[in-house]
Amino acid sequence: MNTPRSPIAGFAPTRWSLVAQARGTTPEARAALSELCEAYWRPVFETLRRWHGTDDEARESAQAFFAHVLAGGRLAGADPARGRFRSYLLGALRHFESDLRERAQRLKRGGGLPTASFSEEGIDEPTTPGFDPGRFDREWALTLLERALATVENDLRSAGKSGHFERLKPALLGDDLPSPADLARELGLTEGSLKVAVHRLRRRFREAVRAEISQTLADGDDVQEELRYLIDVLASP
Repeated sequence: MNTPRSPIAGFAPTRWSLVAQARGTTPEARAALSELCEAYWRPVFETLRRWHGTDDEARESAQAFFAHVLAGGRLAGADPARGRFRSYLLGALRHFESDLRERAQRLKRGGGLPTASFSEEGIDEPTTPGFDPGRFDREWALTLLERALATVENDLRSAGKSGHFERLKPALLGDDLPSPADLARELGLTEGSLKVAVHRLRRRFREAVRAEISQTLADGDDVQEELRYLIDVLASP
């Protein structure tokens, strides 16, 4: 996967809105859809791995799924007003898996193959054995945090402060930092400067998380509401 770009400038409109408004037909919309799919590779792969049981089968199915989504016109019915991108993609994934099962059954019976569709009905939820939408959302939340961390790390690396990120990263994950005096001495800072650096890093991380979230919402959707949901998902056992 590519290193996430700094999302502060973001897209105008958001990636999901751009995909839906253009129905995926313009180069800009297709690029936005590609970036959204890249961000959702892990949740899709992990969900398919739980369904299939092996990495190889899950990887093959994930590649087929995203290839189908990225094909022209597959999101002709996409509508941000009907939900977030993750909700739409999850519904499409359930239909995709349902189609895979149906294909296998038809092959056993010697019948033809159905053609998967990602129209408006793609957000409906067919019955899928062993499916746990909460796990999909948790993988989404973890992936989003990882992308936000990568953005912050990339910013500090560009500023020549890669070492600062590695030593201060625990502060972004809720872990304890070493002794302030020792850490400040290690980084060549005063303790006051260290506190400022930690404060700025946390603020930048919050900005990166919010920017990542906003790209999967329609314009005007409540980022704060989605952020609260992300926190709830991560807090769930």
